[in-house]
Amino acid sequence: MQVRDAMTKPILVVGPEHTLRQAAELMAARRVGSAIVIDPDGVGVGIMTERDVLNALARGLDPDTERVAAHLTGDVVYAGPDWTLEEAAAAMVRGGFRHLVVLDDGEVLGVISVRDILRAWTANPAARPAGAATTTGAGVSA
Repeated sequence: MQVRDAMTKPILVVGPEHTLRQAAELMAARRVGSAIVIDPDGVGVGIMTERDVLNALARGLDPDTERVAAHLTGDVVYAGPDWTLEEAAAAMVRGGFRHLVVLDDGEVLGVISVRDILRAWTANPAARPAGAATTTGAGVSA
């Protein structure tokens, strides 16, 4: 199974001048853990995750005055729509993050998250990586 088959779309897009509270409210309303940040004056596509919001709040910053642009995830890793779910999962593990922006020729197609991958693997056991453990109804690994 490929990333294009499991990614979340449509995506939530926020601007760099949104406040952290506005971004968090939009993410909560859409029940997503990330928002794509498109800055017409910036370079490339960014991502704001629930972890970025949490880190800002933990530092005591004001969510009503802090802007998204100052709290983007650094070093965004992009996935291609033709990547396998295993390739996307491996990139997430290597980078220590839970979301990948899916790009094709510079166009944002969606976002793939750990939850998307797990949902796909649960719904379609044939798409799981070779040798992946399965769980029986009794909660015992097979």
